[in-house]
Amino acid sequence: MAQHEKVIILGSGPAGYTAAVYAARATLRPLLLEGMQPGGQLTITTEVENFPGFRDGIMGPALMEEMKAQAERFGTRVVAAEATRVDLSQRPFRVTTADAEYTCHALIVATGASAKWMGIPSEKVYQGRGVSACATCDGFFFKNVEVGVVGGGDTAIEEATFLTKFATKVHLIHRRSELRASKIMQEKALANPKLTFEWNSVVEEVLGDGKAMTGVRLKSTKDGTTRELALQGLFMGIGHEPNTALFKGQLAMNEVGYLTVKAPTTATSVAGVFACGDVADPIYRQAISAAGTGCMAAIDAERFLAGH
Repeated sequence: MAQHEKVIILGSGPAGYTAAVYAARATLRPLLLEGMQPGGQLTITTEVENFPGFRDGIMGPALMEEMKAQAERFGTRVVAAEATRVDLSQRPFRVTTADAEYTCHALIVATGASAKWMGIPSEKVYQGRGVSACATCDGFFFKNVEVGVVGGGDTAIEEATFLTKFATKVHLIHRRSELRASKIMQEKALANPKLTFEWNSVVEEVLGDGKAMTGVRLKSTKDGTTRELALQGLFMGIGHEPNTALFKGQLAMNEVGYLTVKAPTTATSVAGVFACGDVADPIYRQAISAAGTGCMAAIDAERFLAGH
């Protein structure tokens, strides 16, 4: 027999936990499934200085632990499991994990997005110690040093341009000999004196002393030769991928896979299903904006349940 819930929340980042706080305070007794990365993307960052209320900053994992404890304080039940299948064809909706089955009248999707990485072992070693997937989050920590950005599209140009506010020089590392970014972004980048281009190059290895990264080894995509470049930071500019595979064919999404919502609400294409955080946000992708939409989703779910 499936366990029935009023509302289930999928995901445990700032959006999921904020939705849980609001849903729990509305006496909905939400069940939250933590998902594949408990705590979300903030658990792989170090210090968070731009979340309101923490004057001196807070470590990403610590912030998520505080959010979890707050959600649990009001009665949220947190389960360390990931949804492997959902059936949204009728209400109550059905959510399946590896070892349990649930039904619910309202579902809040806060499964987030995953940064695309290069896929080399050394980038994992220095994640949070020089290697980052978010210039807006971490750029401030790279004042007056040289950093690199991997990519050649609009995302990479945006990240690189933002980083020029802090770094002395930003090296854009691109596997081709020309940018894929839109014309206006290309012109902006090529005119920026703080930007330099490492054409026809891929990062073969992130170099470091075990504590922090010190540079990268670049490999030529033309002749395979390698060279080293001293850098104190390396940012991924190859995009994000929304965690929406579960919902393909069930919920409306854009061409990249981000869930579409009926603004200004968090309602998706299926009545009773609400989306918040990075899973429905290809633009801002910040902890505070995710938390804001988490609040909205819980209020939307509460009103939906009251009317049904």
